[in-house]
Amino acid sequence: MRPRSDSEPVAVIGGGLAGISAAIALTEAGCRVTLYEARPRLGGAACSFQRDGMTVDNGQHVFLRCCTAYRGLLERIGGTGLVDLQSRFDVRVLSAAGRSGRLRRAALPGPLHFVPALAGYRLLRPGDRVRALRGSIALSRLDPADPVLDEVTFGSWLAEHGQRAPARQALWDLLAVAALNTGVEEAALGPAVKVFKTALLGRPDAADLGIPLVPLGELHDTAARAAIVRRGGDVRVGAKVSAIEPGPAVVVDGARIRASAVIVATRHEQAAKLVPLDAAPGRDTWNALDASPIINVHAVYDRPVMPAPFVAVTDSPVQWVFDKTRVAGLRRGQYLAVSVSVADTWIDRPTADLREVFVPALRAVLPATRGARLTDFFVTRERRATFRQAPGSGALRPRSTTHWPGLYLAGAWTDTGWPDTMEGAVRSGLHAAGLVRRHLRRQETTP
Repeated sequence: MRPRSDSEPVAVIGGGLAGISAAIALTEAGCRVTLYEARPRLGGAACSFQRDGMTVDNGQHVFLRCCTAYRGLLERIGGTGLVDLQSRFDVRVLSAAGRSGRLRRAALPGPLHFVPALAGYRLLRPGDRVRALRGSIALSRLDPADPVLDEVTFGSWLAEHGQRAPARQALWDLLAVAALNTGVEEAALGPAVKVFKTALLGRPDAADLGIPLVPLGELHDTAARAAIVRRGGDVRVGAKVSAIEPGPAVVVDGARIRASAVIVATRHEQAAKLVPLDAAPGRDTWNALDASPIINVHAVYDRPVMPAPFVAVTDSPVQWVFDKTRVAGLRRGQYLAVSVSVADTWIDRPTADLREVFVPALRAVLPATRGARLTDFFVTRERRATFRQAPGSGALRPRSTTHWPGLYLAGAWTDTGWPDTMEGAVRSGLHAAGLVRRHLRRQETTP
């Protein structure tokens, strides 16, 4: 499809991964596109900033090999060589009590590839390992799209299937919290099933972890912006869209700008304010999706204290720890980023209070920190990192279409079939772009 050069551009509102993906897909199809982002850079919550000579990511974002849409985005922006993707899923798990375990998939077809990992997982007693295997088999039989699964919690299902507290904490919660930003006792069963079936109980390589080798801003801002512009798109940062009007048209910094179509790729709270009520009569229910926070605790030491690139932690305020030294450009010492999901307990606590909690917690799991000097400590906070994926949230997620022709929704909070993740965001953007293309073709053929 090659629209006339004098046609109005498609307006994409929001420069997170959903908006970026939609803009790139549309420019690849030859559409004129203008991407509007209120902040001074692209990337949404997956961004970077400067601090004392370091480039700091606002939060740690990882992906899995099964995240095919996100990996496709990396290819489109030239970022495939800027990430490291494990050849085999392998996670070392530490406990505050000084014990450790390892979850490493075997070279077996799925779902047998995780049987040896669970059978040898030393943080669980033998009986709990057997029960975890049985629970995995039962979980693999569920359909994540079944609406009944949206009505119950993952925790209640685990309890009904013999998963005791130690297994929920050292296995199920360890993985579910990182993927869903919701604990097992609160998470809806549907998205939990989607995560475990897709990543851990399907293809043997699906859960292999991918980690950026460069700051997120280099990927999701610099490279993404260049990819859009290179294909003829227009990127306007610091541009606030305050309204969407019939036509369609968008009001940007007080000026009305006509568009051939509009994609709203903002967070659900902002979308509920922007999308007209007659275009989406159910928009007021979107706020019921609520939000779940994430904090990242950043600790810089005067010497190396963790040899692994990352570790998971159980029975501790610390959840996942990543070595960000090289990515941040730190030349001496070691810079660790502690990712803490479901951070309701911590989000409003002063940095000084968090230091009193997390520095000792790191000492408990990383003994080398006891002889090291802490040279910097700071915290980044995302109050509305994801929507809260609790029972009933699935029914609140809207489709990409609206009652207005030419007006579409994108974002990880829409009905993507995936939890609120980078993969879900990219898929939503691609889907909205496809709807726009069909809309424009109909416009071209209408007399």
